[in-house]
Amino acid sequence: MQLMDLQLSVLTRVVLTLNTPEEAPIPPSEGWPFNLQVVRNPSPQGFGRNHNKALMGTTEDFVCALNPDVELFDSGNPFGQLLAVACQPGVGCAYPRQVDVRGRVQDSERALPTPAALWRRWVLRRPDARVDWVNAACMVLPRSVWESVGGFDESYHMYCEDVDLCLRIQLAGYRLQKADCTVVHAGNRASHRKLNHLRWHISSMLRLWASPAYRCYKKMRPSLR
Repeated sequence: MQLMDLQLSVLTRVVLTLNTPEEAPIPPSEGWPFNLQVVRNPSPQGFGRNHNKALMGTTEDFVCALNPDVELFDSGNPFGQLLAVACQPGVGCAYPRQVDVRGRVQDSERALPTPAALWRRWVLRRPDARVDWVNAACMVLPRSVWESVGGFDESYHMYCEDVDLCLRIQLAGYRLQKADCTVVHAGNRASHRKLNHLRWHISSMLRLWASPAYRCYKKMRPSLR
């Protein structure tokens, strides 16, 4: 898991969280072009807790949450566009277009996962018609926004923490904005293959439906069904 602190057009610090025992990356001969900090967890932590810990006390103006299975530079450096969008007034989260390894656009922009929306998506196979949240595999936020909403809710061990974060960003009066850039995201979808991930996914969805952020967002958007 990687967390990046950003200034305008400059990558200044990377926090790499090793959630399982593995070797840290070997630096190039000229060294890293940023300050690399490696955090080793004695036991695996959840997605939200790792990000919150990595970004605690940051002083940079912008922060970036980044999954380890994201490839950044196949379509050019995305950070210039992401930062340009994150600087715009009212933007709480800038995010890229996500494609898979074959170049197919991924469904990283989603509607609020109401029971009706999930039925339309998984049973009727209808694409989402609105964007209420975006996948947290790669997103850039102004630090002021990150701090004002309190980062990720650590009660979500895995899954739905990005839904919850996006809802709280919008409830705070900010918007989600796509940047004109692309990243490659493998998208393992472990909940489709592993029982423990499926259990986490269901538990997180139930937690989301019971959360104040979900209820308040639905009230703010009465057209949601």
